[in-house]
Amino acid sequence: MKVIETVRGMVNYLAEGFLRLFGPTNDEYPEIGIQPFEGEVYNPSSSADW
Repeated sequence: MKVIETVRGMVNYLAEGFLRLFGPTNDEYPEIGIQPFEGEVYNPSSSADW
């Protein structure tokens, strides 16, 4: 009986992890819209001189 309960617990543990990885997301990010880019554009031709 103890072996069956241990195996059942291990399968349950793995199934919960699998469902968490491959299940639908439950992210609740605020809908703030698109944010404008305010940084500097990367230019590979102007490298920094060290």
